[in-house]
Amino acid sequence: MPRENYQKRLDGLRRDVVVMGEFVRERYDTAIEAAETGDDDLAREVIEGDHEINDRYLELEDECTELLALQQPVAGDLRLVTASFKISTDLERVGDLATNLAGYGGPDGGFHPAVDFRNLAVDAGDMVADAVAAYEMGDPEACRTVAARDDDLDERCRRASEAVVRDLLEADRARDARNGTAEGKPDRLAAALDDVSRSLLAIRDVERVGDHAVNIAARALYMVENDDELIY
Repeated sequence: MPRENYQKRLDGLRRDVVVMGEFVRERYDTAIEAAETGDDDLAREVIEGDHEINDRYLELEDECTELLALQQPVAGDLRLVTASFKISTDLERVGDLATNLAGYGGPDGGFHPAVDFRNLAVDAGDMVADAVAAYEMGDPEACRTVAARDDDLDERCRRASEAVVRDLLEADRARDARNGTAEGKPDRLAAALDDVSRSLLAIRDVERVGDHAVNIAARALYMVENDDELIY
């Protein structure tokens, strides 16, 4: 393959990964809305559309494989191809997490009041978008900034999870003290547990979205500077 065509394929690979990132972010934002409002139509749109993300991932996988097999890239070109493959894998998994989140919305929408779901979810999505932008621009400092933000997200998720569980335990003790009876308790407890379960699952998956953002930033940094400091 002439060098000019080879370079065009590398540039196209990078562009296609960025486009996939934008597409995943759109689906993720729709999932946030579905989860927060309990909108079944929005949830169905995200869940049934997951195959489109998978198709994009498989196309990128094929392109990376072909470039590796036929062109045997070295040095920076090799890091670009391998980083692109790993980043597309993380984006596909963010798409999977979006389908999870879309399905967590309750019948009345929303989550436990101790969970600031929208801010947590949006911040995690912003981290993914910023990591993809760092990959696109080849910006090492932006990669490190994304990774540093993950500590704050993890801490906020931890506090939210603890608040949900603590509130459930305190509410249950208060009901026991007030009522002095178990009458009607199973139904109330089942409803409370459903709320808690959905909230804890949502927090867990938002935290994982942040982890994938760090993975993307780590691969982008390795691509740019041959530096594996963020790769766990």
